[in-house]
Amino acid sequence: MKPTLLILAAGMGSRFGGLKQVEPVGPNGEAIIDYSIFDAIRAGFGKVVFIIRESFADAFKEKFDAKLKGKIEIDYVYQELDMLPDGYTLPEGREKPWGTAHAILCAKDAVKEPFCALNADDFYGRNAYKVMAQFLTQSENSNEYSMVGYQLKETLSDFGSVSRGICDADKNGNLQKIVETLKIEKRGTAIISIEADGSETPLTGNEIASMNNWGFKPSIFVELEKRFAKFLKTEIDKPKSEMYIPSVVFDLIDDKVATVKVLEANSPWFGVTYKEDKPFVIEKINALIAKGEYPEKLWE
Repeated sequence: MKPTLLILAAGMGSRFGGLKQVEPVGPNGEAIIDYSIFDAIRAGFGKVVFIIRESFADAFKEKFDAKLKGKIEIDYVYQELDMLPDGYTLPEGREKPWGTAHAILCAKDAVKEPFCALNADDFYGRNAYKVMAQFLTQSENSNEYSMVGYQLKETLSDFGSVSRGICDADKNGNLQKIVETLKIEKRGTAIISIEADGSETPLTGNEIASMNNWGFKPSIFVELEKRFAKFLKTEIDKPKSEMYIPSVVFDLIDDKVATVKVLEANSPWFGVTYKEDKPFVIEKINALIAKGEYPEKLWE
């Protein structure tokens, strides 16, 4: 069974200032998503599922349906604020999505095979899809998941702070802990984590960061349903509350429900957190094209 690529694309990109999921960065108008799907196809993925808001549907279908026809199966899943378990009602004034864990949960009826869930606006590199596809096709334990890790120093922006899940793994490469670090920034050659109280902690840059590139089996949906209902009991009336997939993964590890293998891709990562990141991303993609990693016209 070929694995599925699940692309999380329902966020609005508030720091970026627009619908960055389809922002052109390639020489012929390609978005980062195009390169993700291209890499997934050549790694052996059989289907791509976009998680989007219904209001984005026309823009996504216009951009992707025709050029992907015959290359990979396509499906769309909508993440909407009112998609809540029985017994819960959307609070008045809620505007923020419920988070990445809720986004993945919205795909439970569309995904029945092992799958890779990742961000729409992150470039993960060709080898990330290769090692993930190998894991998803070879791992036989329904409760063994995976994560592609990157060195923290390779994941920062020159134009503002970022949030990252800092990971610890044991000697066998199994994830032990994720610390959600919400404000990390460069200062010259230094890397600093700024805590909620304003205190600062220096980081080496060699820490392993989760960039939301996860390998899951369908068993994750059962856990997400249970844990999202539990989350809503205490968080539903908080207008900015979100359920993050790294927090769920840590809880699953802590509860000994699942294990998570940290995969090393040795691939470049870059993304467009801020508008100022876009020229850097374009430069990086053009360099990869010049090296022969990608054709100049991706879908011809």
